[in-house]
Amino acid sequence: MSADDRFAQNFSELRDDTPVGTRSEIVTGPVADWETDFSHLEPEWAQDPYPIQDDLRQRCPIARTERFGGGWLPTRYEDVAAIAYDTDHFSSRSIIMSNFRPPPELAPVGGTPPISSDPPFHRLARKLLLPAFTKTAVTRHEEAARAYCHSLIDGFEGQDVVDAARDYAQHIPMRVIAGMLGFPEEDGPRFREFIENALEGINLPPDERVARMGKLFDYLLDQIRDHVANPRDDLTDYLIGVELGGRKLEPAHVAGTMALLLIAGIDTSWSAIGASLWHLANHPGDRERLVAEPDLLPTAMEELLRAYAPVTMARLVKEDMHWNGVDMKAEDWVLLSFPAANRDPAQFDRADEVVIDREVNRHAAFGLGIHRCIGSHLARMELRVALEVWLQRFPDFTLDDPSAVTWAAGQVRGPRTLPLRVRN
Repeated sequence: MSADDRFAQNFSELRDDTPVGTRSEIVTGPVADWETDFSHLEPEWAQDPYPIQDDLRQRCPIARTERFGGGWLPTRYEDVAAIAYDTDHFSSRSIIMSNFRPPPELAPVGGTPPISSDPPFHRLARKLLLPAFTKTAVTRHEEAARAYCHSLIDGFEGQDVVDAARDYAQHIPMRVIAGMLGFPEEDGPRFREFIENALEGINLPPDERVARMGKLFDYLLDQIRDHVANPRDDLTDYLIGVELGGRKLEPAHVAGTMALLLIAGIDTSWSAIGASLWHLANHPGDRERLVAEPDLLPTAMEELLRAYAPVTMARLVKEDMHWNGVDMKAEDWVLLSFPAANRDPAQFDRADEVVIDREVNRHAAFGLGIHRCIGSHLARMELRVALEVWLQRFPDFTLDDPSAVTWAAGQVRGPRTLPLRVRN
């Protein structure tokens, strides 16, 4: 049996050997007091979390909940940053706050390395991916991404109203990441199902959630088998063949990293593109200025990322401790709300406003600390190209029906339906 055959066989056995982890009940429903009972799954949080975060920052900067088995929500930039950099007291072995806690023995690798990895393993796992996400490497995908954006808009011919989230924003990162991983382009609809199961299905019973996640790993197994049988030059083949410490990666490492790239690589950019278009539809002055001054777009992008940062990450408390005025228990969740940090008036002037020519903008949209997004160059390219093409083809657009806009609930927030009335 060849090494590649053994790898495929070991991967097939992976799902049966993966630890199930600890579980706790999730409780959803109306929030009586966000200070003591917060929930990032509620409709009012998905629709507009910023007033809630602003209120908490003033009266209770580190909120508490008993939902999800217990957790904390810091809303000040300094607290979010302190936890993000503190790998001694906070573990990254699970980044999704839910009713499922992976067992402590899963550290330091975690289920989706490197984002789920703790030091010292994290540095090694992250280093493996760096070559694929440099500015130079990302530039190689720009021409294809731009052509694809134009082809999507070509398909809107004759339409006065376009769902910019469903029919535009989501497809761009899907196509790019599929190309990078060597997955079939037509599998895009399946990727959306995987994303919903991983990030928006956290209120499902644990057994059902694990079963749904199994669909993702079944898909990854099929892709790995195909790559073993038909080698090619893409990121999947690279992960199968690369060595760490003189040995090929464990099957769990390969599968977890592929899952991370597929899910995080799509939902974050999809959300950022959609939120940016939502803002420009709501603020004709900003839209008109970007059409008239296209060179301002890179600066405006950073402000849109700050104001509508899509990502919130979770950590797990390693041991009981008193931290910044609160008593945290081992295995408590901590939600690192980068959107809340980006709206902290102690960190940003006019924090609640979108200032598209803001010059000093050290936002946290791509995270802070050792887990700062490795794909930030890719995300910026996708966002820039998507907005450039949209503004070129549709310089005049507005919300068709504000009440029809819906936002994803959970830790990645962005529009899921966004009907825009477009004028060529």
